[in-house]
Amino acid sequence: MSEISSSSTQRWLTLIGLGEDGPDGLGDEAKRLIAAAPIVFGGERHLQLVGPLLNGEARRWLSPFEKSIEIILARRGKPVVVLASGDPFLFGVGATLSRHVSAAEMHVLPAPSAFSLAASRLGWPLQDVTTISLHGRPLDLIRPHLHPGRKILALTSDGEAPGLLAELLTTSGFGQSTLTVLEALGGPNERITTQKAADFAASGLNTLNVCAIEIRAGEGARILPLASGLDDRLFEHDGQLTKREIRAITLSTLAPRRGELLWDIGAGSGSIGIEWMLADPSLRAVAIEAVPERAVRIARNAALFGVPGLQVVEGEAPRALEELATPDAIFIGGGGSDAGVVDVAIAALRSGGRLVASAVTTEMEAMLLRLHTELGGSLIRIDIARASPVGTMTGWRPAMPVTQWSWTKP
Repeated sequence: MSEISSSSTQRWLTLIGLGEDGPDGLGDEAKRLIAAAPIVFGGERHLQLVGPLLNGEARRWLSPFEKSIEIILARRGKPVVVLASGDPFLFGVGATLSRHVSAAEMHVLPAPSAFSLAASRLGWPLQDVTTISLHGRPLDLIRPHLHPGRKILALTSDGEAPGLLAELLTTSGFGQSTLTVLEALGGPNERITTQKAADFAASGLNTLNVCAIEIRAGEGARILPLASGLDDRLFEHDGQLTKREIRAITLSTLAPRRGELLWDIGAGSGSIGIEWMLADPSLRAVAIEAVPERAVRIARNAALFGVPGLQVVEGEAPRALEELATPDAIFIGGGGSDAGVVDVAIAALRSGGRLVASAVTTEMEAMLLRLHTELGGSLIRIDIARASPVGTMTGWRPAMPVTQWSWTKP
């Protein structure tokens, strides 16, 4: 392989996907590129698999990983081969490198992904399957996907993860789900084991495994509906909770869009930020809460709803808002009336961002009326009444009315 120009339009970086069968699964082009490369990056297992092909320098990934990325980028324009597991662009190193290197600079030879191999063994059409990576990520991320009849392929981190996943399923009411562990797919040590989650008992599992789950829900299973306005009983709270109907209206008004960041000021139980993040995996949220016990509770709720990435900031606004990333949307709860918080929120909001504020007190309502007069936007009043027993009969009991102001920053 001759040295190429340093022009960014030349393909100096080669990404090669490997299976557990090592060189036997590689085509002639991939073998030639590895043999000719002056430097080859990869994990220890990758480098061992292609050992007989190597003629250049073998470089194992450094810790932290970013150090290796810096070394690769420093060689821009000179031939570099990077080894990856399966498809480099499916939760792989290709996703990381693509943030620094354009497609015009890369030559990619992928192998079948672990998901593709698992689907082929099970006869599952991938377009009908939920695929999720739990590799180096919290197992709680699977919770929003636990719906009866759903099929899930989950990439795990190690041999302990399938047992922990079985425990999570069982304690959440999905113990009758079928859990299939597919180990070392495509290699000589491939093994496939199927058990009920509640009866799962396995040890010595290969660290390279995929869990295939066919979801079956038992009575009382914690199923998270896809609509906003989740049942209040799903949340742990001390009464500081935006109630279901108000929450549904609030989320609709906040209008989450892919990749956006929400500030939830005075988060209480964290319900608004949690449901914001459930709308799409790309969404992010910061829950700002002054009461320590509530801040801890928000983190617990976030894990149980499968959004452990919710950032919890313990502190009093507006001081706690300092140095937070610029938000695309902001929600301010209904208890306070501190104009300073609203002023800071308005200043922090990006142009085109949405602010929604709710009032249940007359003081907060007066401030929202003033803001509506000064800035415009939309002002609504929400009255909810619930049927409840009145002696031997039934009557309507009104909840506290909520005044809600929404505004888009010019």
